[in-house]
Amino acid sequence: MGHPYAPAELQLPGYVPLQLSQSQILAPYLGTSLLLVLAIWLVSGRCRGLSKIDRLLMCWWAFTGLTHIVIEGTFVFAPGFFRKENPNYFDELWKEYSKGDSRYVARDTATLTVEAITAVLEGPASLLAVYAIASHKSYSHILQFTVCLGQLYGCLVYFITAYLDGFNFWVSPFYFWAYFIGANSFWVWIPTLIAMRSWKKICAAFRAEKVKKTK
Repeated sequence: MGHPYAPAELQLPGYVPLQLSQSQILAPYLGTSLLLVLAIWLVSGRCRGLSKIDRLLMCWWAFTGLTHIVIEGTFVFAPGFFRKENPNYFDELWKEYSKGDSRYVARDTATLTVEAITAVLEGPASLLAVYAIASHKSYSHILQFTVCLGQLYGCLVYFITAYLDGFNFWVSPFYFWAYFIGANSFWVWIPTLIAMRSWKKICAAFRAEKVKKTK
């Protein structure tokens, strides 16, 4: 049976077509994400001494952490997701996303490696950042800066390898802009802004410590 992915010559033996529509896949993901963000926002309001930016950062780190662990983790540890006769929601989600980047359904080694590091290391670290912000831990900004660098590095590898491998992994311009560019862009500009903020906070802390020692 054929498949809907690009390039057309991609070999996917045993491929089972999507059983859920695009709306049936995206609606639960977006709805659950919004509920998660709302829950974290409400809970963070009960934490003492947090600014609105801190609370927004908690929402982001919770969202990105669970996305890394739950969504990307299922891709890493489900090598035959496109062949399942009775696929689960996550199998269907990755078959849908592969319309924007067929390297996922093809189990490209570079993509798999990036996602494995993201799911195993950056996911738990992101959730730790939620705790660090809420608890005013001294390592909060160092942790956030480090995870942001990891996310930005992963995005660079993701986009550069796509370019070097032919840049032809999407079925139409819609999937290129909506999935390949749009969905991934959040992990470029948001970590960039957070890294800049944390860098300034770290530098300010070192300057304050230096002034304290000179007195």
